[in-house]
Amino acid sequence: MADLDDLLKQIPVGDIAKQLGVDRATAEAAVQQVVPGLVAGLAANAKDEKGAASLTKAVSHDRGGLKKSLADVDVEDGKKIVKNVYGDKQDQVSAKLAATATKASGAGDVTQDLIKQVLPIVAPIVLAWIANQFLGGKKEESSSSSSSGGIGDLLGGLLGGGSSSSSSGGNVLGDLLGGLLGGGKR
Repeated sequence: MADLDDLLKQIPVGDIAKQLGVDRATAEAAVQQVVPGLVAGLAANAKDEKGAASLTKAVSHDRGGLKKSLADVDVEDGKKIVKNVYGDKQDQVSAKLAATATKASGAGDVTQDLIKQVLPIVAPIVLAWIANQFLGGKKEESSSSSSSGGIGDLLGGLLGGGSSSSSSGGNVLGDLLGGLLGGGKR
């Protein structure tokens, strides 16, 4: 099973740094908070049947496959994804992710504003990657994938999987963001 480390490797951190005018280390620290934060938000949404069905439908649509560069990323779609994941809690989540980044890496340059800029860039990459994992590269939606266990299990596995510090940070973020979003891992 894939883990957050595999997902993080798909993010063009250097391109994000260049586009946002920050150094690579700052962009990497932001991405390392945003990715598990998005997965945790998706997992919180997948906890109920309606959220799981909506997410399954979203990953089942053709999103253009895995994004190899920022030129492939539709930031407007990313804004919609972020809004659907966090709803009216976007500011609170961005603040928590920035605070967690600062605490984890000492990177004081990872501000709430930077997190808000990174989220819609990374969201389509995350969703395309999850779709690829969930559907196994198939374009069609399988009938068994519409249960909450399917997408919920995948997202839970991502949050609990992996061996790096960024992956273990996913559980902390999952608990923190899940509680904020009304879900919660445990």
